[in-house]
Amino acid sequence: MPNVTLYNPTTEEAISTLPSASVEETDAVIAKAKAAGPVWRAIAPADRARLMRRYADVIADHAQELGEMETRNMGMTIGNSVWCANNASNVMHYFAGAIEKFGGSTLPVASGVNLTFPEPLGVVGLIAPWNFPMMMAGWKLGPAIAAGNTAVLKPAEITPHTSVRLGELALEAGIPEGVINVVVGSGGNVGWRFVTHPDVRKVSFTGSTEVGKRIMAGCAEQVKRVTLELGGKSANIVFADADLEKAAAAAPGAVFDNSGQDCCARSRILVERSAFDRFLQLLIAAAKEFTIGDPMLPSSAMGPLVTKEHLATVRSFSDGLDTVFTSDVPTGPGYWHPTMIATPTDANARVVREEVFGPVVVVIPFDDEADAIRIANDTEYGLSGSIWTRDGAKALRVSRAMEAGTISVNSNSSVRYWTPFGGFKQSGLGREHSMRVLDHYTELKNVFISTEA
Repeated sequence: MPNVTLYNPTTEEAISTLPSASVEETDAVIAKAKAAGPVWRAIAPADRARLMRRYADVIADHAQELGEMETRNMGMTIGNSVWCANNASNVMHYFAGAIEKFGGSTLPVASGVNLTFPEPLGVVGLIAPWNFPMMMAGWKLGPAIAAGNTAVLKPAEITPHTSVRLGELALEAGIPEGVINVVVGSGGNVGWRFVTHPDVRKVSFTGSTEVGKRIMAGCAEQVKRVTLELGGKSANIVFADADLEKAAAAAPGAVFDNSGQDCCARSRILVERSAFDRFLQLLIAAAKEFTIGDPMLPSSAMGPLVTKEHLATVRSFSDGLDTVFTSDVPTGPGYWHPTMIATPTDANARVVREEVFGPVVVVIPFDDEADAIRIANDTEYGLSGSIWTRDGAKALRVSRAMEAGTISVNSNSSVRYWTPFGGFKQSGLGREHSMRVLDHYTELKNVFISTEA
């Protein structure tokens, strides 16, 4: 069994070596999850809810530990990492509360009664990404087990530490063995086995659009449920009547947070032409305040990129890019990339059309509302976006016209675990979060009972 060596992206030092599971080992874990299914479903809803609440509390008790682990493994700032741990805890609390409130219905029919039951799928395979490892694990585990399924979680091979720890904490909280399983391994061995194994009834994947397409095609062979949360190239539309100071102050965090490694990053800022120069001046001033440094320091707003390889990928977009602002970066070891602002004139440039997944933003002028909508929708993606304007009717018109699943007005914050989250077009399929996600983790059974004598 091969081993995977993990590195601290801030120091470039090796921090651990973990075994990478084989297909056969993955099969054994899937079998364990299947065997635990009847045990988990037999626990009364109120008792399952209590176990999940206890699990949520245990995660919160370990938030600092988990945060430091995340920061060392992938370079996220410590404030964000601890926040992600608490977010995972909150997700568990939310779906613990859903267990006793999610059910079927009784429908009047002639000569009898009709009942519906949302039934668990069985074993679900959850594939979490490397950019928000712990938070995304929580997002997937919460609804999966609340709906009565057992879960096999595959974290990204380069950032598995917090997922492994979440598996340990589940047992500590009293979640029965086999309900939450964590397998560290490659996409080819572990992730693809979720796709092909007949006992895995659903795959939930967060990652690149390219891989998502392969997973969707593979799941089609067994007519297997699939949820995909994929790439993005989100637009941040700023109209001339907006509060320009507020919009500009918020923009750096919307694209540079987590070193730009965010599928929701507002990496295209579209600015009405009459306000373009003023907004750009304000944006550059705000970007200068976005501190890059040791992610363990609370003063740092941004840390390094996750790996040397990913740094090279981001540089393939940024090397030679004509920028209006490029920040300084720390000297010495670390996978550092500067924050960059560019104003390209070529609408087909790679940096305009492709997902950079790094701290690089393009600022593009538009002429009017129709032009803004045209540019915003001129992409294969449709995950998220923002609209800045003081005109409420305009905000609603543009919100409805944008081809994106998660939109904010006068804000860049659009993802909450109690509201639906997901994308249009090649940004994904299905939804995460809210009570609606439970429909993606259950099958609806219909039962008719005759009352004829």
